[in-house]
Amino acid sequence: MAKSASKNAKVKDLKASAEAKNWTKVIKAVRSPKTGAYTFKESIVHKDLVKEFLSAK
Repeated sequence: MAKSASKNAKVKDLKASAEAKNWTKVIKAVRSPKTGAYTFKESIVHKDLVKEFLSAK
């Protein structure tokens, strides 16, 4: 028989999953001035700061 999770663990997981939904992985293509090749800059940012991350140079 499998153990059932305690009620406190379930509540904690719900809070954590609700908070995790506010974060987004953003990938930005950046061109190298030397070679002209593209590199990719990855970051995990809050969903409210995505436009700021993409507009920053």
